[in-house]
Amino acid sequence: MPKNYGVKEKDQVVTHIINLVMTGKLRSGDRIDRNEIVRDLGLSRVPIQEAVVQLEHDGILSTRYHRGAFVSRFDEATVAEHHELYGILNGIASARCAASPTPRILAHLDDTLRMMRSAKDTRSFQEACWMYRDSINDEYAGPRLHATIRAGKSFAPSEFWISYPKAKVDFLPGYEAETAAIHARDPEAAHTACTERADRMAEIMIAELTRRGVFGDLRSP
Repeated sequence: MPKNYGVKEKDQVVTHIINLVMTGKLRSGDRIDRNEIVRDLGLSRVPIQEAVVQLEHDGILSTRYHRGAFVSRFDEATVAEHHELYGILNGIASARCAASPTPRILAHLDDTLRMMRSAKDTRSFQEACWMYRDSINDEYAGPRLHATIRAGKSFAPSEFWISYPKAKVDFLPGYEAETAAIHARDPEAAHTACTERADRMAEIMIAELTRRGVFGDLRSP
């Protein structure tokens, strides 16, 4: 596989391993074959080790002394828990925004919401969603909260949501509700909009991974 220039090599490895998990090619308890990744990506072992460290920190891999790195438990409950936490964490930042919105952030959120409404394809819609989320987190999440939210993104790869055709129908109402709550200076409603959207994301991901056969041991006789 040719190198993806412009993307950090460590991030290429992270994406590669996540994709293997999300497609069922790696399952809970499977050992990460570093030699295979070297061959597949054409990278050295340094970015692979950096990726393993990040993914262990994010709860996706676990390392065993002198045995290597293994896929941590990955099932319906894991996906649900991840999204529960992700919704709560984003909700904290959104509630802070609702408690003290500035004219600048309100105008930016309104502009981004208009981009979501007018999006003609899933990629454009999702890019506007990420812009919306980042603008709140960059402004209202402190370094620790921001880092924890960022770590959570590993479990929800962008490729998955860009390929989900009903994203606008499923998620636009939640962003409408969140924006209305921020304008109304209602932190509780802003937080709820985030947690409800995360719950819906979990339902969608679990259903799709079940359809793909990722959940359920296809290797059983």
